This record gives sequence, structure tokens and C-alpha cells, in this order.
Amino acid sequence: MLVFLGGGLGSVARFLIYKLMAIGNISLPYGTLLANVTGSLILGVILGYSLKEGNLSQNTLLFLTTGFCGGFTTFSTFAFENQAFLRAGDYISFSVYAFGSLFLGITAIILGIILSKLI
Repeated sequence: MLVFLGGGLGSVARFLIYKLMAIGNISLPYGTLLANVTGSLILGVILGYSLKEGNLSQNTLLFLTTGFCGGFTTFSTFAFENQAFLRAGDYISFSVYAFGSLFLGITAIILGIILSKLI
């Protein structure tokens, strides 16, 4: 039930980001990028804090990580958007988006873990 509730909240938050980021005719899907990088940062902070303090319950972790962060981020949309770039022959956008997302996502996890040590 906690994963269900967290996932619902995460999905709604991702939808709101898409709505806010849907400005004009842009070539890169900034809504997905922002959701995935922000979700990675949040996940890094939560997991880093949990490892440091050890006081988050298993239920809280399930709600926040698998639930909220899982609903907030989206690998399937990321994959679909990348195949659309490839199908259109837009290899530059594909490269920037795919590799940029991976780099920023991993960097955000690391930054989140570092930030959790400061909290």
C-alpha cells in the first residue's frame, strides 16, 4: 500500500513537471530529463541519509524510494523518447539526451549522497 501511495504521488509530481516544462516546440524532452535527474538527486539524499542515520524504517524507505522516486522517474519514457530520436534520424539529440541523462542522473545520485552527509 505504501509503494502504491508513494508511486501515485510521484506520478502526479512528474505529470506536473511535464506540464510546466511543455513550453513551445523544443527538441529535447526537458520534462523527462528534469524528473529523472531530480528523482536521482532525491533518491541519493534519501539513501545516503538512511545509510548515515539508520533511522528510516523499511516502510518509510519503500514509500519514498520504490514508491515516490519510482513513480516520479521514468525509464520507459526516456527509452521511448530516445527511440523517437533514432527513428527520426536525429542522432545529435539522441546523443545529447541519452548520454546527458545518464551523466546527470549518476551525478545527481552522487550529489544527493554527498548532501545527505551535510544534513
